[in-house]
Amino acid sequence: MPELPDVVVYIERLTPLVLGQPLVQVHLGSPFVLRTVDPPVSEVDGRTVTGIRRLGKRIVLALEGELFVVIHLMIAGRLRWRAPGKTLRGKMVLAEFAFPDGTLYLTEAGSKRRASIHVVRGEAALAGFERGGLEVLSASLAGFSARLRSENHTLKRALTDPRLMSGIGNAYSDEILHRAKLSPLMLTSRLSDEQLSLLFEATRATLTDWTDRLRTDAGSGFPEKVTAFRDGMAVHGRFRQPCPVCGAPVQRIRYAENETNYCARCQTGGRVLADRSLSRLLKDDWPRSIEEWEA
Repeated sequence: MPELPDVVVYIERLTPLVLGQPLVQVHLGSPFVLRTVDPPVSEVDGRTVTGIRRLGKRIVLALEGELFVVIHLMIAGRLRWRAPGKTLRGKMVLAEFAFPDGTLYLTEAGSKRRASIHVVRGEAALAGFERGGLEVLSASLAGFSARLRSENHTLKRALTDPRLMSGIGNAYSDEILHRAKLSPLMLTSRLSDEQLSLLFEATRATLTDWTDRLRTDAGSGFPEKVTAFRDGMAVHGRFRQPCPVCGAPVQRIRYAENETNYCARCQTGGRVLADRSLSRLLKDDWPRSIEEWEA
């Protein structure tokens, strides 16, 4: 799922292309992508884009007349820009936003249709999409600490809960926790002041560093290779590959459609956390430490 760094770069590249330009027409490739009926999507046709903003992991196009187009990419949704005369076709194209100087396409890979578009009128309606998560890059250590301690969850869940933290998902939470050298299953109630400070700095540094990397990768163009699995990541998507810090094999916890990647040596004192599916299968043969795993 595109997270804060990806969404920020999308917005930065999109702004000079569409800000102040009329949204000539919206064409829906799938009727299911539009989740609202009032106002009708046709009402945005011809209206000028007055602003582009981020709401958590959502991208908002503000149009004259206080109309807003809210785009949520979910897991497999992506934005693609094409100059006039160059088009995208196929089942992956969910929507086309035509502008004078090009077309913005919303695409989604796979058979599941989770990406969504909402059209709403007025700031009050737009506020309904705000989940309340803390914007860490503009927050203080005190504000960050208070937010984490407001509920007792594992660090992984706390970082990815949009009610607590804004814009952080599965991929960057793995990278943050590795950088902070903290277990993904540690409870927020057990964090010391020193650990909270380390986590705060790791969160800010990880989001800032990856935003800068994605800007560099995109160059002067529009980001085309938005993925949750990137070269240069320390642990996310690197199961069984060596940790770049200590060389131990990266471990994984799988649950539902998500997974947590971590280094046992750097983050859990050498203890391998039980993976529900594998530990059920292996039972007593499940390795309890990184030494057993490597053996």
